[in-house]
Amino acid sequence: MSIEKIKSEEVKPYEQEAEKKQQVSKMFNNISKNYDFLNHFLSAGIDRRWRKKAIAELKDIAPKIILDVATGTGDLALEAERQLKPEKIIGIDIAVKMLEIGRGKIAKRALTEIITLEEGDSEKLPFEDNTFDAVVVAFGVRNFANVENGLREMLRVLRPGGKCVILEFSKPKAFPIKQLYNFYFSTILPGIGRITSKDRKAYSYLYESVQAFPEGKDFEQLLINLGLKQTKCTVLTMGICSIYSGTK
Repeated sequence: MSIEKIKSEEVKPYEQEAEKKQQVSKMFNNISKNYDFLNHFLSAGIDRRWRKKAIAELKDIAPKIILDVATGTGDLALEAERQLKPEKIIGIDIAVKMLEIGRGKIAKRALTEIITLEEGDSEKLPFEDNTFDAVVVAFGVRNFANVENGLREMLRVLRPGGKCVILEFSKPKAFPIKQLYNFYFSTILPGIGRITSKDRKAYSYLYESVQAFPEGKDFEQLLINLGLKQTKCTVLTMGICSIYSGTK
């Protein structure tokens, strides 16, 4: 079956933004117990290096207060604490079961005074304007029901001179990486995901959401249009992933 046929049969656009939020929350709650294992196993551990590189983008500003949007089980927040030693990190997510696992990881490391995980909507952040020195998100922007609204909220709570760092999947362009990537993400990964998780659609959704997401110069231009300055896009691992950054 061709990739085009897979996309036409499996990708079902959401009629309302609220519906997507509900579906995304349910999906991540369903896979929460296996999420960390599958992330590391299916990426051969490369996802850890991606997070390290993303957080390293913040070393130049030494942020004291950080917001981790769509924090999931808190891996990016933990990496930020390890590298940057800030005074406070707040992670926010709509998937409560993911947060529960994240809180357990934080407590195990005795970091509950520094890292707090809260339930909340990334597109309606419960914080005052200009609150955070840095706002970060890993593999979460493509899950926003409305990408522009989510990005606006991130920039709203970022202080002037603060930095935004976004880690997100992208699509390789070069042969044969492009073909191998498409086969792995559209066929192999969903098959493994169906065997090891409760949600049969979760890892098909991963491929679909990456295909639909604007990337590279298009996404960087969106950040510029929303007000970020000194934007940069760093491509990782032959185009599988990208880091976007900019200052307010």
